[in-house]
Amino acid sequence: MKRIWMLGAALLFSQVVPAGPQINVGVVYDYLGAGKSTYMKRVFNGGTSTAFVKVNIFEMIYDKDGNYTEVPLQDQAGAIARDGLMASPARLIVPANGTQGTRLLFMGNREKERYFRVRFVPVVPQSEDEFAVGEEEREEYKQSLAAGVRVLAGYGTVFFVRPGNTRFDTTVDNQAQRYALRNQGNSVVVVDEFKDCAVGNPQDCRPTVRHHVMAGRSFGFDKQAGREYRFNLIEGDAKKSIEVKG
Repeated sequence: MKRIWMLGAALLFSQVVPAGPQINVGVVYDYLGAGKSTYMKRVFNGGTSTAFVKVNIFEMIYDKDGNYTEVPLQDQAGAIARDGLMASPARLIVPANGTQGTRLLFMGNREKERYFRVRFVPVVPQSEDEFAVGEEEREEYKQSLAAGVRVLAGYGTVFFVRPGNTRFDTTVDNQAQRYALRNQGNSVVVVDEFKDCAVGNPQDCRPTVRHHVMAGRSFGFDKQAGREYRFNLIEGDAKKSIEVKG
């Protein structure tokens, strides 16, 4: 009897679903083309309660060594004169199993490519923030989270703003022992779905990866006998499939 009770308890706990909002923002990398100034980003909430989401934006400033620092951008105040990216709205109320969108608007200098970190952070609404939520509804939300397992996981995405005069120029150096690409344009190119597999054995592959090759930088790999390398080279809207033998 004790054994049966323990089995039943295990089945019961295995069916417990964590309560709270669980957001999903889709792809992690987004790109704003040269002829565009706005981009719609949608947030889906697959959780069991409403998600209150703040959108925080930081500019990623790279140095000559390829390291970057994140500089926070101010909120909506002074948006007309700002030089950077803004989210409208910057606060989202996303119902359970629902979707809401925010419009990412870029205003400012596009002489060179710029990079931004956009964070979507679920929060518990407070009386001093700008969510249009009454005190009674705010307290009910807090109590519903306290009654279950509180899950408030956010997401950070990277937003590429291409230059106004975007130009792609990718050169290839295919040597006997090494393959390399160099980005001589002025906007990022993507080495997508890079696969390193044994010839004739698609089961013997290393994990598929994606690489962003920024302007003035290179991507390359050493060839190994008996292996083949496949990837897509993406330059804006153009995509080219490439295969390299070791």
